[in-house]
Amino acid sequence: NIRPRGRTPPAARSFHYTTAASVRQARGIIRIPENECRRAGQTTDMKTSLFAVLLALFIPFSPACVRAPAPRVLPEHGGAPQKTVCFTFDDGPTDSTTPYVLDELAKEGIKATFFVIGRQIAGREETLRRTFDEGHTVGIHTYTHEYAKIYASEKSLLCDIGKCLDAIRAVEPAFDGKLYRYPGGSFGVRENLRKAVRDAGWEAHDWNASAEDAVSPGADARTLFKNAVDSAKGKDDVVLLLHDGVGYKETVKALPLLIDYFRSEGYSFRTL
Repeated sequence: NIRPRGRTPPAARSFHYTTAASVRQARGIIRIPENECRRAGQTTDMKTSLFAVLLALFIPFSPACVRAPAPRVLPEHGGAPQKTVCFTFDDGPTDSTTPYVLDELAKEGIKATFFVIGRQIAGREETLRRTFDEGHTVGIHTYTHEYAKIYASEKSLLCDIGKCLDAIRAVEPAFDGKLYRYPGGSFGVRENLRKAVRDAGWEAHDWNASAEDAVSPGADARTLFKNAVDSAKGKDDVVLLLHDGVGYKETVKALPLLIDYFRSEGYSFRTL
């Protein structure tokens, strides 16, 4: 999952949609029929393919965009801002990382937010079910994580989201979450694509701090801890990007360090 080193995104946004003739609505979410999803994947022209390539190149190197969420307020404290941190994990579920992340969170009594990859759910249904059962928030990340396919058109983007939704509901049929995180983040994504997501009823969430575990191959837990702490400084409402994809052992090791740090700094833990 390519992420720009040190990048902090705009504040998360919330969305609502007006349907087109070819779109149908399911449980408050606008969906593209399966046959149209297949056609969408077959009709990408050279221009959209070029855009997808340029987007993939742009994301790792574009400048940081610093905009922290508004601080939360506790009325009982006379309007003093409450410091909160939300641990968000992208790219699971996996066998090598997600269960160990869940173990650490359970030990510490902390709830987190997991943005999942749909095609990785098969064979890991129990891990996703455990994520739900232990009270964590689950959101949609992508079905494929293949930028060229996802960002080829509005239809292909919504189809990718819909397939991930179906994969989640195969494990948790009552799932009606509307949280979404763009692969690579929303920065650099064309406005017409972002509008399609907004209009379809999804709530897109980026982050404003990062351990940089996806863009720091070989970094140890202490380095990831420092990255997270440095990028969170000065923020009262931290949305921290972490990953539970394949092989993120150092992220698991950094987790207790991060929990101890944010607790010592007076943060409370929340989910999106």
